[in-house]
Amino acid sequence: MTEKLELVVEGMGCEGCLAAVEKALRTVPGVRAVTVDLKSGRAVVEHAGADPAALVRAVEKAGYDARPAEPAR
Repeated sequence: MTEKLELVVEGMGCEGCLAAVEKALRTVPGVRAVTVDLKSGRAVVEHAGADPAALVRAVEKAGYDARPAEPAR
């Protein structure tokens, strides 16, 4: 079963940053697809059981700040 998780990513300023975040997220086991939007500073990760903390750590290891987005109300 595929789930989606949206992350807020801070510190991206260019297409190279976007590519680095995408690459970092794709290394996490269980990740199926990644979409990063530079303008909104958001990343949507489609995954099958990936650990949300591991996703945040992968982005942080790439040099950016990340946190799960607040759910829509």
